Amino acid sequence: MSVTRDQVDAICSALPGAVLAHPPELISWKVGGKMFACVGSQDDSDGVSVKTPDAEAARMLIETMGAIKARYFHASWVPLPHDRVTLEELRHRLIVSYDLVRASLKKSERDALPPREEA
Repeated sequence: MSVTRDQVDAICSALPGAVLAHPPELISWKVGGKMFACVGSQDDSDGVSVKTPDAEAARMLIETMGAIKARYFHASWVPLPHDRVTLEELRHRLIVSYDLVRASLKKSERDALPPREEA
């Protein structure tokens, strides 16, 4: 059931306008300059952190699927350990996070991005 960093990168790189950021920043995926997925370190041992719609949704993921309370992020973010998430769930959570961050961009920034293909 364990997913890999390569799978995270493959999912994120397929999203329109997604860019991989490297140190000195956190290793993360961004759209419009805003982070939607954070790997955090080279060894990615903690999995990937994603944004959820709100703190309530984050709590639900912690209770139902083993997500972890994020230590240094807003309460709406949760780390998804690689060994506690399926590839399908990971893909879904990355896309939700991407869509939330993309929707928060200024209209002109959103309009400059290619449309996202619905899965």
